[in-house]
Amino acid sequence: MNAVLLHQAASLLLTYPGPAWPGHLDLVRRALPADRSPAARLLLRFCDHAAEQDPFDLASRYVTTFDRSDRRTLHLTYYTDGDTRRRGASLARIKALYREGGWWPDEAELPDFLPLMLEFAARCPEPGVPLLREHRAALDLLAAALHKHRSPYADVLDAVRATLPPATARERRTAGEIAQAGPPSESVGLDLTPYPTVTQHSSQGARR
Repeated sequence: MNAVLLHQAASLLLTYPGPAWPGHLDLVRRALPADRSPAARLLLRFCDHAAEQDPFDLASRYVTTFDRSDRRTLHLTYYTDGDTRRRGASLARIKALYREGGWWPDEAELPDFLPLMLEFAARCPEPGVPLLREHRAALDLLAAALHKHRSPYADVLDAVRATLPPATARERRTAGEIAQAGPPSESVGLDLTPYPTVTQHSSQGARR
């Protein structure tokens, strides 16, 4: 299994299906057939489904799936930090990690946006894969929510999780606690500046 290829493919498939989407989909479908791993087959199954959809319907479903439910957000620190001061520190740490790796992603998206984290793991596996592993509980929660929603995007999350070691007992316990109680919250003093608070779908960014 080529984890670098799978992380890059999943990154493209989890971006908003805008004007560049047909090219992304074609690129993934051409790149993956040589990889016969279960993770690659999951991504190809999603590609087959997406290729049959009307682009406008797919875009609408993307917004409904990821932007209208806190349980299905692609911003991973929300699961563990919620709307608290702690989340600002988590976002700043991820942004610093990107810069240490020589990568400056598009700042229209928060640093914890899963497609950004996956592209970072593909470009800089040594720091990027551990970053994904740190957020294993969030990935498991998102995957479970997508399965419950009966979303084809569940295949993409399952493929990503298949590239990582199995969840530890602690990670499973954390996911269970968050699933039961929800993310932490704070009623006053929240400040995530200088990060934007409105989701904006954009390209991943560029390495310098």
